[in-house]
Amino acid sequence: MPAASVILYCRPGFESECAQEIAAVALTAALTGQVRSAPLAGFVEYRLVDDLAAAAPAKRDIFDVRHLIFARQSLLAFAQIEQLPRADRLTPIIAALTEHGERYSDAWVEAPDTDEGKALAPFCKSFGNALIGALKRAHLLDPPAPGGSPSAAEAMHGRERPPRRLHAFFPQSDNVYLAAADPATSAPWPQGIPRLKFPREAPSRSTLKLDEALLVLLDEAERARWLTPGMSAVDLGAAPGGWTWQFVRRSMRVAAVDNGPMDRKLMDSGLVTHLREDGFRYRPRKAVDWLVCDMVEQPRRVAELVARWLEQGWCKRAIFNLKLPMKKRYEETQRCLDLVRRVSADVRAKQLYHDREEITAFAAAARRG
Repeated sequence: MPAASVILYCRPGFESECAQEIAAVALTAALTGQVRSAPLAGFVEYRLVDDLAAAAPAKRDIFDVRHLIFARQSLLAFAQIEQLPRADRLTPIIAALTEHGERYSDAWVEAPDTDEGKALAPFCKSFGNALIGALKRAHLLDPPAPGGSPSAAEAMHGRERPPRRLHAFFPQSDNVYLAAADPATSAPWPQGIPRLKFPREAPSRSTLKLDEALLVLLDEAERARWLTPGMSAVDLGAAPGGWTWQFVRRSMRVAAVDNGPMDRKLMDSGLVTHLREDGFRYRPRKAVDWLVCDMVEQPRRVAELVARWLEQGWCKRAIFNLKLPMKKRYEETQRCLDLVRRVSADVRAKQLYHDREEITAFAAAARRG
C-alpha cells in the first residue's frame, strides 16, 4: 500500500458523494491522493500520496468522522491483504499486525452495509472472536484500564496515550483492510451505525431519525444541557408526531405545526400544542429553544427557512432534514449548508443510518453582542 489509505464507510449508492467530499477536504489541507470507489460498494478508499504520519495534526484531523457528512466511519488503514487463504485467514493478518507493532484496546471485524456485506455477518462475528484470541496470544491486545483514557495531567507526566481500536474491514471474505482508530475521533459503533430500537409508544418510525441525530450530531454534554425538562420546541411538519415524541419523552413543550392529524397519546400528554398552519408561514410568539423540521420540500427552501429562524432569533438551535435531488447531491448539500453557515458559526451535518436520499443537519444561532 502507499503511505496510507483512508477507508470511509457510507450508505450504498452515495459512494460518489462520499468520494467528492473526501477529495474536497483533502484539497483544503493540501493533501494529495486518489479516490477508489465502486457503485453500491458501501465504502470509499482514498489512497494518500503524502505521508500522513509526518503531516501536521491539523491535516490529520480532516479525516475525523465527526466533520464528514457522507461518511459513517473514517479509518486510516495501514495494510491491505488480498487473496487471503480461506483455510487460514488469521495467520497472515497476525503476521501483518506483529510487523506493524501496535497494541490495541479492542478489535472489530466489519463488512460493508450492503447485501453482500450482510451475508458476511456470521463470518465477521466468528472471526472477530478468533482475532481477539489471537491478539491476546500475540500480546497485541491491551484493553484500557478501568476509568478510561488518561487525563491531560497524566499525559503531561509521561503516560502513553491509550491504545487505539483495531478494525479489520472485509469488503470480501478474502480481502481485508487493517486500520487503527482513535475512539475519540471515530464513530463508536460497529460499521458506524447506531443500532436504535424503535419505541412502540412513538407514533412513527421517523422518530428514529431525530433520535439518531441527537446522538450523532450532539455530544453527551450538549444533550445534557440542551434537552432538559421545561425547554420549548417547534416541530414544523410534525404530523403524526415522530419527532415531537422525542421532545415529549424528555418533558419538553412542543408547538407541533402541521395541517395533518397528530397522535392522540401525544396530545394527551399536555405538552403539545397542535397548530394547523403552513410550516413556512408560521412564526412563534416568542423565541424557543429548538426548531426541528422534517418537511418534504426542496432542500434549498428548507435551508432558507432554517436560516431565517436562526437569523431572526426565533430559535436557539435547529435540527432539520434536507431531501436531496437525484443529481448533483453533493453540490446541493454544500449550497444548502452554506445558506445556514451565513447565520450560524456552528453547522454540523450527517447522512444518518435512518436517512435515505437525504441528510440531517444541526445549527446553532450565532451569539448576539
